[in-house]
Amino acid sequence: MSSHGESLKKPIAIIPARGGSKRLPRKNVLPLAGKPLIAWTIEAALESGIFDRVIVNTDDQEIADIAIQYGAEVPYLRPSELATDTATTISVLKHQLEYYLSHDEVFDQLVLLQPTSPLRTAQDIRNAWELYCDHTIESVVSVTPVEHPIQWTFKADDNAKLSPLFDDNVKRSQDCEQHYRLNGAIYITSSFNILEHDILIHPLSNMGYKMPANRALDIDEELDFVIAQSVLTHYSKYTD
Repeated sequence: MSSHGESLKKPIAIIPARGGSKRLPRKNVLPLAGKPLIAWTIEAALESGIFDRVIVNTDDQEIADIAIQYGAEVPYLRPSELATDTATTISVLKHQLEYYLSHDEVFDQLVLLQPTSPLRTAQDIRNAWELYCDHTIESVVSVTPVEHPIQWTFKADDNAKLSPLFDDNVKRSQDCEQHYRLNGAIYITSSFNILEHDILIHPLSNMGYKMPANRALDIDEELDFVIAQSVLTHYSKYTD
């Protein structure tokens, strides 16, 4: 298979960080092992060395100030209609890319880095980008092995009666095929796919960058934050 090869310019990194978050208020600026949560992603992006620009897209001035302090760019504050619970990531990315197009700046590829994945490393970012460069594909997305076989999945009715989703739900775990889930840490695609097709993960042309569970934590609620704090403070060897 041919590859993108050396024809690719440096991509742009976009780190979306909304000020409002219901389950864990102000999570993007909460102090995690000595620095704000979002700083971990900014530093990993800068350390990776692959980006032309590292951009934080936010509606919040405190987040913007922290982002600039840690070396990212914040060209503008996100408009309020893109800072609601219902605003999509795609709409935020399109707005960012269209802003640059209106200023005669074109970025062929973008890497979306969620700030809620603080254990993702600079090497993970480099590895995912190399995977994208080495193959002629439209998208790379970071994935993590599913912790338990999906064959063990059930649905429950109103009376808590369980029905298996798969016929082979009694298989031993070692007999089950390995499956993967999105972990939210890294998405890579072309600006064209965002602007013209509204897609981050191309359904027909994609590859998964495999990350172990110990670097794939996605902070959504307080327990996730406590786990990340513990890992970064006491168990950093497990993120290597």
